[in-house]
Amino acid sequence: VKYANDVSAFFFLLRWYHYDLSRHAAEALLLSNGVDGNFLLRNSNKGPDWFALSVRAKDSVKHFHVRRQFGKYSFGFNEFPSLQDFCSHFANQPLLGSETGSLIVLRFPYPRQVEEPSIYETVCVHTAMQTGRHENDLVPNAPALGTKEGYLVKQGAIIKNWKQRWFTLNRYELKYFKDKMFVEPIRTLDLTECSAVQFDYSQERVNCFW
Repeated sequence: VKYANDVSAFFFLLRWYHYDLSRHAAEALLLSNGVDGNFLLRNSNKGPDWFALSVRAKDSVKHFHVRRQFGKYSFGFNEFPSLQDFCSHFANQPLLGSETGSLIVLRFPYPRQVEEPSIYETVCVHTAMQTGRHENDLVPNAPALGTKEGYLVKQGAIIKNWKQRWFTLNRYELKYFKDKMFVEPIRTLDLTECSAVQFDYSQERVNCFW
């Protein structure tokens, strides 16, 4: 028990250890706020002696297992005799290679606590418009302003090949066309019937979802 407590205490002092951060949350954090070469350490759901190193690599996030066994830490082809040695290894910006052939330099540890810039505007004008409306008239979900459009690559429903299609998003309707010049959409999706959107990590593509 003392060994486990010592490890937990040291990890708490490690500012880039994000303990209970999930895989999806780590990806969202590094993709939205991180830069190429950012990395963090978190717990793995593989077991109590397993950790995961999540690394921002250009427009994606790679995950690597770290194992603790008999007081030593195994990572890749290296074995570190102590947790301190394992952490010191990353201060030298090591080069990391993945199964897909990507080479990643671990440059910047992503801190567990990021201070929010204290930049706020002072309210100078705040007045009620005399419209005769009250709080019951407020719309809980404001509609999107304007139409978003562009090309996406879509997988076929029957033949599982990938084709480029022109998509338009207008409020709660998502339409896709054979090309930008076509007027009639191939299909219109009612987004009010959509309950969830999930990433698909089984595909060799960046930002793949269904």
